[in-house]
Amino acid sequence: METPKPRQNKIARLLQKELAEMLQVYAKDYMSGTLISVTSVRVSSDYSIARVYISVFPTGKAKDVLANLTKGNKEIRYQLGTRIKHQLRKVPQLAIFLDDSLDYLDNIDKLLK
Repeated sequence: METPKPRQNKIARLLQKELAEMLQVYAKDYMSGTLISVTSVRVSSDYSIARVYISVFPTGKAKDVLANLTKGNKEIRYQLGTRIKHQLRKVPQLAIFLDDSLDYLDNIDKLLK
């Protein structure tokens, strides 16, 4: 895997910030009692695809949240485009994944004890 360029990092941070704000409103309006956070965003070298990693609390609702976000991917991309239209010419395709690194760390911690 190649090292990301400074522009890739800048776009990834912009997307992460905007998506985090959008998902907080979504969680508050449609899934009360759920916390959705964007842990990281990785942008491809041609800026056409953004891999978005989210963390969901409580973890029991993670699959439902991921299914809803995947189903509403076009709407999310459109809303994102209206927010960042002055910074980017094209909005990248969004690929949303669950970030299970915290669960993995928690499991390792339990095993070590």
